[in-house]
Amino acid sequence: MHSITLNGNTYQLDIPDDMPLLWAIRDVLGFTGTKFGCGLGQCGACTMHIDGAPIRSCITPIVAAVGKQITTIEGIGDDPVGKQVQEAWIEEGVPQCGYCQCGQVMTATALLQRNPTPNNEEIESTMHGNICRCGTYNRIKTAIHTASAKIKEESA
Repeated sequence: MHSITLNGNTYQLDIPDDMPLLWAIRDVLGFTGTKFGCGLGQCGACTMHIDGAPIRSCITPIVAAVGKQITTIEGIGDDPVGKQVQEAWIEEGVPQCGYCQCGQVMTATALLQRNPTPNNEEIESTMHGNICRCGTYNRIKTAIHTASAKIKEESA
């Protein structure tokens, strides 16, 4: 039995130790916002946060998340930075197909939490591991700058 805290709520899961966190959350708990992309931790579609750090949930076993705070796209809007990122995504019209966007939002939120005013190079370096087949990279960068400006404005 594994006890995890997901988006502020505690769940008890009777699953194997090596089950990937992605499948525990999607298939067992029914939170389907986080997407499966490559299954190798290379595309970023499955990005979640564990204790505020972005991780690839498709290759992270459930035991690595026990006793830690897990945040998915369903819970990121409860975070003030995550809320600004989501609003900037809408304002800038970032998604096309939308499949990768959960992972993009999660990675962008983690970036802005540790560096509220990143430059283009820092954004590109951080977001590099998140693949968007529609090629919305410029809009993603613009949305991160938009969220950054709003976060700065709110803290002033």
